[in-house]
Amino acid sequence: MNKTADNTTVAHALLARLSQAGVKYFLANAGTDFPPIIEALAEPGAAERYGLQAMLIPHENVAMAMAHGYAMITGQPLAVMLHVNVGTSNAICGLTNASRTNIPLLLLAGRTPLTEHGSVARGTRSRHIHWAQEMFDQGGMLRELVKWDYELRAPEEAGMVLDRALSLALSPPMGPVYLSIPREVLAAPAAPSEAPPRARPATMAYPDPQAIQRAAELLGGAESPLIITSDVGRSTTAAGHLAELAEQFAIPVVTHVPRYMNLANDHPMHLGYEASPHLARADVVLVVDSDVPWIPSTDPTHPEARVIHLGEDPLFGRYPMRGYPSELTIAANPAAALKLLAEAMAAGNLGRADRVEARRAAVATARAEVRAGWQKVEEAAQGAVPIRPALLARHIGELVDDGAILVNEMGVPPNHAGLSRPGSYFGPSPAGGLGWGLGAALGAKLAQPDKLIVATVGDGSYFFGNPTAAHYAARVYDLPVLFVIVNNGGWGAVRRATRAMYPEGAAVRGNDIPLSRLEPALDYEAVVAAAGGHGERVDNPDDLPEALERAVHAVTVESRQALLNVIVAEG
Repeated sequence: MNKTADNTTVAHALLARLSQAGVKYFLANAGTDFPPIIEALAEPGAAERYGLQAMLIPHENVAMAMAHGYAMITGQPLAVMLHVNVGTSNAICGLTNASRTNIPLLLLAGRTPLTEHGSVARGTRSRHIHWAQEMFDQGGMLRELVKWDYELRAPEEAGMVLDRALSLALSPPMGPVYLSIPREVLAAPAAPSEAPPRARPATMAYPDPQAIQRAAELLGGAESPLIITSDVGRSTTAAGHLAELAEQFAIPVVTHVPRYMNLANDHPMHLGYEASPHLARADVVLVVDSDVPWIPSTDPTHPEARVIHLGEDPLFGRYPMRGYPSELTIAANPAAALKLLAEAMAAGNLGRADRVEARRAAVATARAEVRAGWQKVEEAAQGAVPIRPALLARHIGELVDDGAILVNEMGVPPNHAGLSRPGSYFGPSPAGGLGWGLGAALGAKLAQPDKLIVATVGDGSYFFGNPTAAHYAARVYDLPVLFVIVNNGGWGAVRRATRAMYPEGAAVRGNDIPLSRLEPALDYEAVVAAAGGHGERVDNPDDLPEALERAVHAVTVESRQALLNVIVAEG
């Protein structure tokens, strides 16, 4: 147990309580509200006393993405502390990503000093900015994005408040929490606590047995069932149960806009990443942990389809509008529910053997059609200049097959990356806040220092990722990551959206879509070189294998970050 007998302020108590709770890293972007924290960290023996590493991260977006990346690997929160309202506002993009992906995270921020005439030593206002930075409700700017927010004003309750914050962040469905602390409170005397946490996170949510039985009956009686998931791979246990259920009863699976490796690409029931055309044939659809299982305006469903939604928050109650049909809605942890569902189907003999085998053959045919489409794209990519993303994905997939972890933000198409190992792939939040990939990869490296972490990001995402801050953190904290910029010269998503809405419009006819190009491009490989890393530009597909080999050597042997600026065909 950490010794806190010499703690004298809330700042001391805060750091000690974080350590007692098992928080290993304290990521900070400091401001004038931080002196009590800085003083506590500067005292002799502070590192040993608190047992957590304080890290200066020079941009809030990178700090938030690092905490996100660490939690997506470990399931455990980091503490991120920022400067009052201005630091908080810079973090909101990253907070939006964490909120929509159920990432546990403790976001702390100072608050402008409360007093105008108190003792400067106790934190009263002492700079001109302390008036302009005060808000009536600092937490109001992010309240919709957190599970809980609070302002600490009673120094004696610091430990109890932190216990509540962390227990709520880790209770299912997990998510970020926010605590603001005025400077006078941080500097106030605090009674240290050696007591264990007052509250533990809530346990896993198990499903209603009757609901599981009903789901088993619906799936067992289906001619053409379909499973759609986006996030079941958040738990490797849940991903394993999904693979077993799908294989045993020959139920095809679509992994729509995946944020995790939900089902191996080579699994016989993996039907790809798009709901159409399989959705139109499905008479029973099991949606597992997917906020957007299909696009209602473009993906037709079977006219008599019966839909089951399963997840810790299967209705996604924090989404203002979400109108998917649901005959049966099961609130439960997928790791528990999928196992029980398979057992119920087996115990009731609900999957008729003849029907299952007929379906297995039909799925094999449909799967072959999907794979043939993938193969056609990959064949067209061979030797093509500019480099095609499918070819780059195949080479990246070979690294992942060797045990690496892929963090993919607007980077490579996962269907061409040969993903087969749960826990090996992580994609961005459905909120789409750009700039996640660089920091998330650093957080993943913090969590798995012995793994090769590969981050594939679009050139637009690279800008949003605050690359100088990210490369600085990688250098200072010895977090060598292989960054691959998938450089198509602009905003591919903007181009695709414009073509889809106005296929015969002026922008398409003129072959120049305004506000979508990032040209002339920067020499991105020079940015990483400024941070002591290895950088290369790759234009020719024949040069790609050796460039990757050199970059991996820099990361794994030289312990230096590396960046490949790969020029690809316009998206």
